[in-house]
Amino acid sequence: MLERRVLEREDVVLALPAEGSAHPRGALHLERAVGLEPAPGQRVRRVGEVFTTHLSNGQVRENHVVAFVEGARIAWRPAEPGLAPPGHQWSFELEALGPARTRATHTYDWTDLADESRLARARATTPERLLASLERLRSVAEER
Repeated sequence: MLERRVLEREDVVLALPAEGSAHPRGALHLERAVGLEPAPGQRVRRVGEVFTTHLSNGQVRENHVVAFVEGARIAWRPAEPGLAPPGHQWSFELEALGPARTRATHTYDWTDLADESRLARARATTPERLLASLERLRSVAEER
């Protein structure tokens, strides 16, 4: 797990995935930070929901929401369409630390990943790669 404070605004709303019209003005869309392209018309509201994203290589993923607290936390397990998630999990958490200060935590957990063909890629998801996502998150927040 890698943690870094990346936001300097207190009015951040955690929104993944979403269309701009589905969220309050100024919502922060995390899919931009992690390089995902959400299918239109989706809005996560609770654990158990599935949202679809398109990867940069054109593949589609169904993302099974396993933790969700509006405005604070989302965790999902990606899977190929129609298949069970293979065991890895992504998450983001936002914690208000005070006026204009928010801590963002980005986690990739592959301890339940048993598919040998996926382990090399999981191992390649280094703290530096997670940090790059947090830096993109900072950039997205600063654009607002």
